[in-house]
Amino acid sequence: MSNTAAEFYTTSSYLEKNPLWHTEESCWKAEHVLRMINRHKIAPRTICEVGCGAGEVLKQLQHRLDKECDFLGCDISPQAIELCRSRANERLHFELGNVTKISERFFDVILVLDVIEHLEDYFSFLRTIKERALYKIFQIPLDLSVQTVLRATPLIKDRQRFGHIHYFTKETALQLLSDLGYNIIDWSYTAVALDLPSTNLKNVVMRIPRRVLYSINMDVAVRLLGGYRLLILTK
Repeated sequence: MSNTAAEFYTTSSYLEKNPLWHTEESCWKAEHVLRMINRHKIAPRTICEVGCGAGEVLKQLQHRLDKECDFLGCDISPQAIELCRSRANERLHFELGNVTKISERFFDVILVLDVIEHLEDYFSFLRTIKERALYKIFQIPLDLSVQTVLRATPLIKDRQRFGHIHYFTKETALQLLSDLGYNIIDWSYTAVALDLPSTNLKNVVMRIPRRVLYSINMDVAVRLLGGYRLLILTK
């Protein structure tokens, strides 16, 4: 990684290690966001995604939500914004930079999907965006589990490839948002390691025990075996 967390994304380092910029997960992410929105009967007219990457999540949401809804994607990576350009249209815009500095708009929904684990100062970021939207939807990887702590190497590999510099459990993630004054409306576990095809032998092997234990006790499965993320709807 670079000397600062931001340099990992503002240079070509992140793109070199993740050439697809996680677009393979975009439909999956959008589907979970839609389920949360629909479950609470939210009808957004404006949506902003912070750390939008290649912009495919917003593109998928645009296909499924009201045609009058406006979308803005922001990212600090020039390489990511370049990937977004082919997805832009009159109601889907992308801007380079920190959303708290490039836009004064108030949104119906702000999406923060797999972002805060990358930020050096996520406290200041969370305090700032809290007042910028009615609803905030977070997805936070639950990197801390018994198996990742015992093996140690998964955390280091994620740090080197994905730039994860903070690690959460369900409890610490929810407490963080609560401490900062967010009203937690709903949350659910998500599991890309189970839902999407994988060529990683370890992920394939772990699917059966993860599914079995999850069917018995969700929290225990997540704490012991990992492989899950936490989707949180807040106000």
